[in-house]
Amino acid sequence: MRTKPRALIALLSALVLLAGCGGSGDSGGDTNEPITIGVSLPLSGQFAQPGQQAKRGYEIWRDMVNADGGVVGRKVELKIMDDASNQDTVVADYTRLITQDKVDLLLGTFSSLLNYPASAVAEKNNMVFVEPAGGAPNMFTRGFTKLFFAQQATSDKQGEVFADWIESLPEAERPKTAAYPTLDDPFAKPVSDTLRKDLEKLGVETVYRTVYPAGTTNFQSVGAAVKGKKPDMIVNGAQFDDGVGLVRSLKQLDFSPKIMFQSSAPSEAVQYSDGVGEANTEGVFYSVSWNDRAPTPLNKEFVDEYAKRFDGALPAEDAADAFAAAQVLQAAVEGVKEIDQDKIGDWLHANEVQTILGKLSWDSAGRGKASYMLAQWQAGRPEIVAPDDVSTSKKIVNPKPDWQQ
Repeated sequence: MRTKPRALIALLSALVLLAGCGGSGDSGGDTNEPITIGVSLPLSGQFAQPGQQAKRGYEIWRDMVNADGGVVGRKVELKIMDDASNQDTVVADYTRLITQDKVDLLLGTFSSLLNYPASAVAEKNNMVFVEPAGGAPNMFTRGFTKLFFAQQATSDKQGEVFADWIESLPEAERPKTAAYPTLDDPFAKPVSDTLRKDLEKLGVETVYRTVYPAGTTNFQSVGAAVKGKKPDMIVNGAQFDDGVGLVRSLKQLDFSPKIMFQSSAPSEAVQYSDGVGEANTEGVFYSVSWNDRAPTPLNKEFVDEYAKRFDGALPAEDAADAFAAAQVLQAAVEGVKEIDQDKIGDWLHANEVQTILGKLSWDSAGRGKASYMLAQWQAGRPEIVAPDDVSTSKKIVNPKPDWQQ
């Protein structure tokens, strides 16, 4: 699963060269043919859980849009491929979508790890690339003009709202020590690194920090090392599988911190509560882009449709983010009233888009310009606890109760 830079670069270069020969991008609006949107998602492998959720979000958006007449009067078709959570495969998939399948538009995959090379293929072929889950800061330092992250901000900004909450506590009630076990991942690691720096400025001593490899499945040694330091707080930069795995190990080791923050994993709704046990979700913090009770346009319809299709389940954040990414692309096409990649890109740089996440807008590099919300699991469901104007619960569980068997 780990990247092999030389092999990846060679493959990327070859495929991009081939893609450049194929050309793509613009098509006229004088047709009733369906608009085909190409997507590659990790439907298997390390990121299968969020990848499947993203697929659900895209498909619900497609069906709702088509039921409402389509985009600029044309029905929408999705061509979704499985990149197996592999960087080489995602490059091959997007190259094929552009050069062989000649899709009209693209939507992004899941994770910064996969969107990094995928967006390079899109940019090289002058195609707009709206991605639902690729907020690593280095995504936006390459001078790309058609890359747009359909969330509020990059991952290094995710923990700000949590640090603000810690700062709001009376000094005597703030945690004194913290441990930072973190996945080696371009999205998760910046969340942990930035939070550590912010919390150290507030006087929270770092007593343990480690970066574990992607694909780690046994967290006994990491959990034991954390327990040995007895931190008041754990900040876990995580994706889904490792986030669940660490909680299970801490539970087995009978060590429960007073405060726990994880990136990404707790946002996976029932998949997270099933993974760690519903009782063990109580009090776990995370930052989030979306809430099922937000009064944003179409949010209720999205939540209801998801529940209708999946046995009453609550959507995971990744499903909502994918739905929002598709809304962004839809708004731009409707804004310029045709499929012209340059015009779509320019329109997104100049306009704000209403999505189920809220209003999104972008800087010149494609970074979002808004702020995340602070969420906490309470009584078996996610609640927004900050900022106040969007909170769904006025209480905060602090300290976190001990793990339950």
